[in-house]
Amino acid sequence: MQEPGIDEHDWISEWEDIDPLLRESPTEALSEADDLIARMMAARGFPLQELEGEELSEPETTRSFMEARRLTRQIDAGESYDPGDVALAVEAYRELYEYLLRLGPTAGTPA
Repeated sequence: MQEPGIDEHDWISEWEDIDPLLRESPTEALSEADDLIARMMAARGFPLQELEGEELSEPETTRSFMEARRLTRQIDAGESYDPGDVALAVEAYRELYEYLLRLGPTAGTPA
């Protein structure tokens, strides 16, 4: 069994590597941010997508992630995108990171 708080320590270390990249080369760093936030959300019990008819306890969290992920995948696929949307995705990932980190230590299960 992993000790509580280990996930958070790993997440902080990983974010410290990603955040400067989001400032310097945001389109290239979006996939890394997406991967980290997805793992954090899963560890916290948040769904990564909203299914039709599903009631979410915090729909804005899931919707914010889904929109940032949509753009990230669009860029990864080499599709055209609005550069202004990149800033919105970066901000969404930053806000999600801060929010998920503030929830406190996980129960000690690996993320």
